[in-house]
Amino acid sequence: MKKRKPENIAQEDWDAVDSPPLSDSMLSAMKPVGERHPEIPPRVRGPQKAPRKVPVALRLDPAIVNAFRATGPGWQSRVNAVLRDWLEEHKPA
Repeated sequence: MKKRKPENIAQEDWDAVDSPPLSDSMLSAMKPVGERHPEIPPRVRGPQKAPRKVPVALRLDPAIVNAFRATGPGWQSRVNAVLRDWLEEHKPA
């Protein structure tokens, strides 16, 4: 499996790295970081900086979902923004 070069790394630097494949003995000796270094605390996600969104199940027309998905990652946030804009124009009584 060939790794893809990140855009922020120069091709010259990428080519200069010589990482040999891991052998079976190397792989069998590997242990999770928590086992090798119990002094390192586990990573914990901090408190939310903004109010949480509410997960819901929503049934939409396939054409709507396909159109938003075609816009790429973040499409669900864009659906949220469209609904927020609509709500601003159509405030409940």
